[in-house]
Amino acid sequence: MRKILLFFIALNLSSGIFAQSGIFFNVKDYGAKGDGQTIDTKAIDAAVIAASEAGGGTVFFPSGTYLSFTIHLKSFITLHLDNGAVLEAADVEKFGLGYDPAEPNAWDMYQDFGHSHWRNSLIYGENLQNIAITGLGTIFGNGLTREGYKTPGMANKAIALKLCRNVVIKDISILMGGHFAILATGVDNMTLDNLKVDTNRDAFDVDCCRHVRISNCSINSPYDDAICLKSSYGLGFARVTEDVTITNCSVTGFDRKTFLNGTYKKDEANTVPDKGVVTGRIKFGTESNGGFRNITISNCTFEFCRGFALETVDGGTLEDVTINNITMKDIQGAPFFLRLGARMRGPEGVPVGVLRRINISNVVVYSENPKYCSMIVGIPGHPVEDVKLSNILIRVKGGAPKEQALNVVEEHIKSYPDPQEFGDMPAYGFFIRHAKNIELDHIELMLENDDFRPAFILDDVKGANFNGLTVDKVTSVPSFTLKSVEDFSIQNSKPFKNKQIKKTISTTF
Repeated sequence: MRKILLFFIALNLSSGIFAQSGIFFNVKDYGAKGDGQTIDTKAIDAAVIAASEAGGGTVFFPSGTYLSFTIHLKSFITLHLDNGAVLEAADVEKFGLGYDPAEPNAWDMYQDFGHSHWRNSLIYGENLQNIAITGLGTIFGNGLTREGYKTPGMANKAIALKLCRNVVIKDISILMGGHFAILATGVDNMTLDNLKVDTNRDAFDVDCCRHVRISNCSINSPYDDAICLKSSYGLGFARVTEDVTITNCSVTGFDRKTFLNGTYKKDEANTVPDKGVVTGRIKFGTESNGGFRNITISNCTFEFCRGFALETVDGGTLEDVTINNITMKDIQGAPFFLRLGARMRGPEGVPVGVLRRINISNVVVYSENPKYCSMIVGIPGHPVEDVKLSNILIRVKGGAPKEQALNVVEEHIKSYPDPQEFGDMPAYGFFIRHAKNIELDHIELMLENDDFRPAFILDDVKGANFNGLTVDKVTSVPSFTLKSVEDFSIQNSKPFKNKQIKKTISTTF
């Protein structure tokens, strides 16, 4: 009993010292009201400055609604939103004030506007270390725009970090995060964990970052991408995004605001033209100057959204990617889109990039939109290389007419990298063009409705090995169309006989 009493005395003493040391800095002690009516920016920044001058600490938001414009993070600071705390981006028109202006960027012609600027955000930090945003509270981007920067005083990002290291964002919820709920550029050693995001554009844009861990996150983004890796030229030089793991996450495309409230509606989303273009997904490569390498994605679910997109079109090398244990339900676009292109948006003289060594396994897909199929597509003279897909079951809604099988797929070498750029696809399973060393092992394609397209179209492919396929087909419609294909083989597959083709200009079977 005496030991227990001494323990509680010591605990009380240490708690008092802890409280008096200034490790916690309550924003209300610095004048924040948290009443949803008062602008609390100055009080919040004052708490951040006080914590920084003390050598670091936690800026604490008790329950309440804190209206704010730009908050300036500092090193060794944690922003902690308690359960019931809402940090709300204030409305510019209502309060007649504004966010920090977007800073100049001499290289903004090489990437989208949003990737060229960081200061026009609700929470902003640059050249910082050891920072965190935690708690069970919510960041509500009510006053943020989901578009590019329009007028002075507007902001379009909930959280923007540039050239930081040792970053943790954990447990919070983000509602309506603007153009980017989180934009991290040139950030090393970053953890995004147990985040719940229900947003109106991109959720996570991880750009030119190294050593990143994204885990246990639930993301609803019906009007753009969910988890998006990029490697832009926004820093003024090409920087690879590498050593990234994404695991135990879900991405969806339900109506805005219906994910966090648990209603998961699709009504509003169904009114959006071409759902295959706009719904969330996991993607990398739209900005691809620096390239991508050493990335794993595992144990993730997709629902009512687009599929995977792995792209490099601005000269970067995309290599050494493993994707495993995925379920994809009601996919609105291409289940898998691997694209090597030559948009080359960047400084002159950079050669075309490389896309190689991709391993995708243990995936179950229901593909809902008959406009699309999975695509592995390079450009003439620059093939996608060394791709292996194994243990994948794809159930296709189907229903495409005979005319769609006749569609000619243009090269679109310099186009924006997205499946919708290629039009309605003439295959229902896989369209593979300008590729080398492609292996499909134990792939099952199931048709829900008759579809008058072949399952596979291969064009300018060197080295294609198919093993253990099970393929649904409509009578009289060939399953394979081969054009300019070398070293093709198929074995142990239904309904096909074992076959090897050394070289063919044109073959169907």
